[in-house]
Amino acid sequence: MDRIIYTAMTGANAAAHRQAVLSNNLANSGTNGFRAEMSTFRSVPLQGSGSSTRVFALEATSGHLETAGPAQRTGRALDAMAMGNAWFGVQGLDGLEAYTRSGVFEVSEQGALLTSTGLPVLSDGGAPIEVPQGAEISLASDGTVTAKLADQPPLIAGRVKLATPDAENPLKRSDDGLFRAANGDPLPNDANARLLSGAIEGSNVNSVESMVGMIAASRQFETQMRLMQTAETNDKTAAQLLSMNG
Repeated sequence: MDRIIYTAMTGANAAAHRQAVLSNNLANSGTNGFRAEMSTFRSVPLQGSGSSTRVFALEATSGHLETAGPAQRTGRALDAMAMGNAWFGVQGLDGLEAYTRSGVFEVSEQGALLTSTGLPVLSDGGAPIEVPQGAEISLASDGTVTAKLADQPPLIAGRVKLATPDAENPLKRSDDGLFRAANGDPLPNDANARLLSGAIEGSNVNSVESMVGMIAASRQFETQMRLMQTAETNDKTAAQLLSMNG
């Protein structure tokens, strides 16, 4: 009886986890630059004497969907979309370098170039970018930040860091929603990376696919729960039979 209980329990846990992942993806279908999270599972036989017939469902290594989201033209000078597989370098709340695909930038009252969530945007040298207060800001395709004050020549304030991960240096999603290098070290600046000014990247979540997946996960969870109820009923019946024969 314990075989079906533990097998159904791990199956229900896997379905509940998948439901949570899909719900989070669907909730972020309108978040700029959001990368859909993927959940994968594998069947693991339980090792041990008399346990070879038990197979558990365990979460395997999961990542994110690399496909770029749709480009949305805004015409705003401080909006930017990283091209290809490039990522914007920002400073996380922990003070460490992190990466995002959301290119909705703004300038604080102190002249710091920030993301829409208030994180400092890093330059190709790894330092926060500062611009003169009251200046008109523009972004070039190579990430160069140009500030222009009235009756003064344009001033180059810095260059936005654009990093491109690869198979040897992949990115991993952190608990704060930002991405960081899997080895913990900052990625090098990619001088060949480019951005598109006046546009932002939308979420790469497929809303219809996520909703269908949530329905399937819900039905799978219900099936696993029914299996556990069946096991409980069988256990009670077996106990009654044993008491009668006793």
